[in-house]
Amino acid sequence: MFCHTTKIKVRYGETDQMGVVYHGNYAQYLEIGRIEWLSALGISYHEMEQQGIMLPVVVLNVTYCKPAFYGDVLTVKTTLVKRPKASVEFDYEIHNSSGELLTTAYSKLVFVSTETRQPTRCPQYFLDQLQN
Repeated sequence: MFCHTTKIKVRYGETDQMGVVYHGNYAQYLEIGRIEWLSALGISYHEMEQQGIMLPVVVLNVTYCKPAFYGDVLTVKTTLVKRPKASVEFDYEIHNSSGELLTTAYSKLVFVSTETRQPTRCPQYFLDQLQN
């Protein structure tokens, strides 16, 4: 399915005293990957919210294989798992600049109406962009 890669440079504040990226920061890296994935698809998350759709994360699984360090340039590969219905699922890989696999992850997000706060179907414009 559709995939996109994003580069992220590790900042000092994202690391511990040993210069290793704190594990909680990976969720932010994955979010950056998702937002850039949407952008590459031609969809603005901000505009989606203005049109009444939110995408809360309901599942996040992360496997840490090797550490990332201060100053590393990470490549986040975000891949759509399957055609969305009421939810959208992504697989991720994070590599360092040497190509070493550092982290794998999976997330599931649910399309939710901002008005009712209830799950809803994937918007048609989202599905249309996947066809292009």
